[in-house]
Amino acid sequence: MLNQNQTPLLDAIKAYISHSHAPFYTPGHKRGEGISQPLADLLGKAVFRADLTELGNLDNLFAPQGVIQEAQQLAAEAFGASQTWFLVNGSTCGVEAAILATCGTGDKIILPRNVHSSAIAGLILSGAIPIFLNPEYDPVLDIAHSVTPEAVLAALQKHPDAKAVLIVYPTYYGVCGDLRAIAQITHQYNIPLLVDEAHGAHFAFHPELPTPALAAGADLTVQSIHKVLGAMTQASMLHIQGHKIDIDRVNKALQLVQSTSPSYVLLASLDAARQQMALSGTALMSRTLQLADTAIRRISQIPRLSVLEMSSSKFVALDRTRLTVTVSDLGLTGFEAEEILDEKLGVTAEFSSLQNLTFIISLGNTQADIEQLIESFTTLAQAYRQTNLNIKSPILHNLFSNFECSVQISPREAFFAVSETLPLEQISDRICAEIVCPYPPGIPVLMPGEVITKECLTYLQQIQAMGGFISGCADKNCKALKVIKN
Repeated sequence: MLNQNQTPLLDAIKAYISHSHAPFYTPGHKRGEGISQPLADLLGKAVFRADLTELGNLDNLFAPQGVIQEAQQLAAEAFGASQTWFLVNGSTCGVEAAILATCGTGDKIILPRNVHSSAIAGLILSGAIPIFLNPEYDPVLDIAHSVTPEAVLAALQKHPDAKAVLIVYPTYYGVCGDLRAIAQITHQYNIPLLVDEAHGAHFAFHPELPTPALAAGADLTVQSIHKVLGAMTQASMLHIQGHKIDIDRVNKALQLVQSTSPSYVLLASLDAARQQMALSGTALMSRTLQLADTAIRRISQIPRLSVLEMSSSKFVALDRTRLTVTVSDLGLTGFEAEEILDEKLGVTAEFSSLQNLTFIISLGNTQADIEQLIESFTTLAQAYRQTNLNIKSPILHNLFSNFECSVQISPREAFFAVSETLPLEQISDRICAEIVCPYPPGIPVLMPGEVITKECLTYLQQIQAMGGFISGCADKNCKALKVIKN
């Protein structure tokens, strides 16, 4: 057992800050002396003294032998891994590295279609061929959930030469599929199970939360420590266990997708967040769950509002700290409700969809936050209710169906192919050449190599008309898309 009280990386940075010397190394602001005054006024100068590079006793992220190695070993023990890597380019680079470490050009990888755009980037970088699975779908809430073990088994039986399976666990809505069963099925084919666990970094620290991916049998998992714990934005971790993952390939993949000038502020925040959770995680998560339960109970009692709860057979667990509220019975879209809450009632959601709003309740929230959230929904239901909304149609169902047939060429080949930009009216049944997705949650509706269907175009136009934000289009107004030139 390691001493989880330790913060080796944080301590090394403290020591370096106190060391008096003339700095002739990057970054150019020289420990805050050259920072512009407006930025110094906003943040103070202290943070910039910790903005260091790979010096002396501060170790090297790509070949750690000192304090970074010690900090990663402590994190591995705390999160239940055999080895952990710190990530400064977010979970995005972790997912990309996971695919690069397990798949090469032409290799098949099985994954759900509602993956994050980082997985699509991983396909482009690696040249892997996606075998898409349809996620379970809730037609009432118009939400795509997880994939089933049966779907994974059927895909492996059809594609026994697949090199890996990648699962999203939990989804952006906090929904968890049967990962333990999926791991057992995947391992029968002697291939690794990769997990995008970006939103589940807290699972390891309380028994009332869903089972952590590693405990359920995952071979590799990527976690956004910044999304739900106490690290700085972009600070994430990649964990592995067992012998199905080639450590050398992980190292090489991370060298491709991570910055060669890693932020020591981000690295230190990972060290500190690990210590915080190792020492106080259970208590912090108990309090967070209590806050979440209060919000769930009281918002559920507000007329014409409902909360996503563990009542569906389509998933085996639900993260209670991820609050999804359905507002469509108020006659409002999620986009409209989000705007009202943010601009008029002082509450900012994580993201909105056509019918729902989703909120992340974490260790940083207070009882006052929860009271304001409840009061705002009470006001929303009383003062902003409308009667002219009719969006209860299974929009996503048409998207998440028969995706395997929709991929005509590999994402990599499509990304590098000669393309042209055409108006939406002219691109039905053409092959897409860009990643197009409402963001958040960053789940692509279209990706390079897929055939563009009328359903996809209708969905994008509806999202845009109702106030949603769409990223990835070369045309910023999303009135034209890039397609492979015939």
